[in-house]
Parts: sequence; C-alpha cells; structure tokens
Amino acid sequence: MRKTAAVVLTAGAVLTISPMAAPAQAATAPTVSAKGAFLLDNATGATRYSKYADTKRPMASTTKIMTARVVLSQTNLDLDRKVTVSQTYRDYVAANGASTADLRTGDRVTVRQLLYALMLPSGCDAAYALADTFGTGTTRSARVQSFISKMNKKAADLGMTNTRFDSFDGISTTGNNYTTPRDLAKLGRSAMKYSTFRTVVKTQKTVRYATTSTGGTRTYTWYNTNKLLGSYSGAIGIKTGTGSTAGPCLVFAATRGDKTLIGVVLNGTDRYNDAAKLLDYGFGTSTASTMQLRSLPSGAQQD
Repeated sequence: MRKTAAVVLTAGAVLTISPMAAPAQAATAPTVSAKGAFLLDNATGATRYSKYADTKRPMASTTKIMTARVVLSQTNLDLDRKVTVSQTYRDYVAANGASTADLRTGDRVTVRQLLYALMLPSGCDAAYALADTFGTGTTRSARVQSFISKMNKKAADLGMTNTRFDSFDGISTTGNNYTTPRDLAKLGRSAMKYSTFRTVVKTQKTVRYATTSTGGTRTYTWYNTNKLLGSYSGAIGIKTGTGSTAGPCLVFAATRGDKTLIGVVLNGTDRYNDAAKLLDYGFGTSTASTMQLRSLPSGAQQD
C-alpha cells in the first residue's frame, strides 16, 4: 500500500465510452469499476476505449513508469553501472510506510537491478536511488529535484498535457502529482518501446545478487505486484499503483496474435477484472470471466 497526499484535480469532465469497434472487437463496450479508464492500440495509438480519459487524478506508484522512462532515455546509459545503497533511501521508506525492495545500506546494485527493484516490488527505495543517481546537483535534494524536472520535461515531450510530477515514486508532498488515463497510456506506449523496460515489466519473479559493503553477496528476490501477469493470457506488463486518494490503479498491456493493447484504470475497485474486460473488448474475446487471478507469495510486496 502506498501513501499519497494528492487529490482529484479537475471536475466537469465528460464521460466518453468510445466503442470504435474494429472487426475483431466485441460489439458492446464493457462497464468497469474504475473512475477513469483508457485503452489504445499500441501499433497505431488509436483509442479503443475511453472513460473520463482527460480527468486529472493521482496516479500513485504508476509514477514509477516515468521514473524508469527517464532513466532509460539517458545518453550512453550503462545498465551495469553500480550504485551504492544509502541509508537515506531506507529511512525514506520507513518514514512514509512506502512499498520497498528492501535494499540494504552499503550494497552495490546495478542500474538494471534498480529497474527490477522499482517495477516489480514497486520499491520506493529503488526510485529514490535512481533519482539520486540520474539527477544533477551537488546535494541529494538538488539531484532529486533535477530528476523530477526531467520527468516533467519528458511528460511535455510526450504530449502528456494533463500530467504533473512532484515526486519520483508517487508519494506526493504537494498534491501536484497527477495524470489522466489518456496521458498514462501514452507514457506506457512510449516506455514499451524500450526492450529493457519490456523485459522487466513482464517478469513475474526475479532473483538478483548484489555485493555487500563487506564484500559478500546478498540475494534479492522480487515478485511483480501486477497480478494480471500469469492470469490473463497474453499479459506483458506494466505497473500497479495504490494510494489512499488514488485508489487502486493499473497500467497494463497484452499481446494476442499480432495485436498489442495498452490500457489504464485509475481508482478502480476491481482493477484486474477491469483490465481483463477492456482487453477482451479490444481483442474481441471473452476470457475475463474465467480468469484466475495469480496470488503473490506470503511476505511479497503488495501495491
């Protein structure tokens, strides 16, 4: 569970359910629990479903998609670069009751490992480490603010006109960490162009090894909080998010045959079934009703 202080920022949006039926698409648009939802065709960017697509809402840990996107767009990125885990990252998680990859102080982990730690267990400690590493400035605070500025710059570049970031992980301190279903789908589509991102977000479980401060080896085991993986046939990502104001959120993607769909549900009480119904609608199938949701092991992070 994540904590966020963000609020719903706009009212008066018009509910639009856009069937835009393709030949292989179901005739009737589904009803979903989410207050906002969107589905697009990855190949063309065409809208397949839309519900309050442009209403601004807090996005919780789906923020971390942009964290990863900014890292992956760095010039001459070295995924094997080593980063030393600071106690500050652990203190931040403890102070906020945030989701964590349980990174241990002094361990040296690679940027690639941090991306897994960010996207699978939704580690806010990993998000902090990446912001601290890829921001610029002489102090940690300056580097973090620099990184958040890069997130906002990337949002503007992607045409995410109704999105604003004030954090690297979705824990908002000002209430200015918000997006819309349409914008978040744009981000998901952009991020999925990176092979490293695709590899990470479709992984259900990973075991990684890091060097400790004393030269030993530590084993990290991370499970993906996205239960759609392994539950809905063809699911390939992307990221969960949950917050006291944001509610349960999910950015998802699936491929069947030669078609890939990317979707978003924000503040959905039944986000996985919402996602499955939307995907069925886009694929012209009817498998959501028989989906058996994957469970996470005891002790695994939930988000």
